[in-house]
Formats: sequence, structure tokens, C-alpha cells
Amino acid sequence: MGKRIPEPYRHLRTFAFGDSPALADELVELVIKGIKTATCSTEDEPNTSTPGERWVVLDGRGEPRCVIESVDVTYRRFNEVDAAFAHEEGEGDRSLAYWRRAHQSYFGRLGRYSDDMMLMCERFRLVEVFGDSPPEGSFELTEPGG
Repeated sequence: MGKRIPEPYRHLRTFAFGDSPALADELVELVIKGIKTATCSTEDEPNTSTPGERWVVLDGRGEPRCVIESVDVTYRRFNEVDAAFAHEEGEGDRSLAYWRRAHQSYFGRLGRYSDDMMLMCERFRLVEVFGDSPPEGSFELTEPGG
């Protein structure tokens, strides 16, 4: 890692969104821009969270980019995720239809997809951004998931 995590956050766990470096970069940029304020994972994912817990989010190179704090965690089945949550995930056109396609593909790549699979649905807030981020409008989401 080239960048160091600032002292107040060195004790926090780290993670990257998605399942590829490109997707990690795209999703962390959505977080930094305030577009992505929610995420989901399988209920048995090791990066499950509890409200108040903070995480250092890494980019696709493993560099620390920001800190987020979990504000709400609920468990629901894939087919029970609603349009409001899909919008808060911030991906694509932010519709429920897009969310379903993107996440079916994402969980399918992981070999985990089922229409009634249980998900941990987390809402979070951005606490701090580290270093420089790209100029506003310089980024496009090209790969769904996470």
C-alpha cells in the first residue's frame, strides 16, 4: 500500500467493494461523491457490520480512500429488496430493475445467487475522504455489483 491510513483510523477493519479492482474503484468513487450510501452482501459474508461500526474503504489497488460508518443493518431476501434501497446503492440508473440485474450477475459470479437468498442490507454514511479524489464528473460506472 502506498498511502497510509491516518492514525485515528488504523485500528479499523478494511475492505473493498465488488469483486474486481475496476469495480472497487468505481464503487468507492460513488461513495466519495455521496451517491452510494448503501450496500449489501450475503448474510455469511465476513465483512458484516453493525450500526456505529466504521470501516476503511480500499480502492482497486488496495489503497485507503475513505472511512464509512454503518448506520443501519437489516436482513432481507434478495427478492424483498425495495426500490428505495436500490436507489441508495447508487449504481447504474439507481432503479430496482437495474439493481436486480446487477446483483444477480454479481452474486452469480460468486456462485451464490438465489432469488430468495438472505442479504445483509447496510446503509452507511461517509465519515472522511483520504487524499485527492478525481474531479467531479470524471467517472462512469461501467460494471455492476457490490
